[in-house]
Amino acid sequence: MEILRKDNGNKGEFYILENKIQEAMMSYIWVGRDKIIIDHTEVNEPLKGKNAGKQMVLKAVEFAREKGIKIIPLCPFAKSIFKKNPDIRDVL
Repeated sequence: MEILRKDNGNKGEFYILENKIQEAMMSYIWVGRDKIIIDHTEVNEPLKGKNAGKQMVLKAVEFAREKGIKIIPLCPFAKSIFKKNPDIRDVL
């Protein structure tokens, strides 16, 4: 499962394509230059139960670590992933 990212400088998203169709997406908004707010996650039926949402959160964590930024998880799903995984809370 390849997770892609697009970003316009103000907002962006991590997403997954299956057969050239976007089947999962997690959007974020930049807050200044050092934080992103994850505000929404959605996974379509073909990827439900395949950890697609969690994988996108983990990709955001990887991105945050590489860029030296923090994540504010306002999305309830993303917030639950951080709650269940203490090893990724360094980016909060």
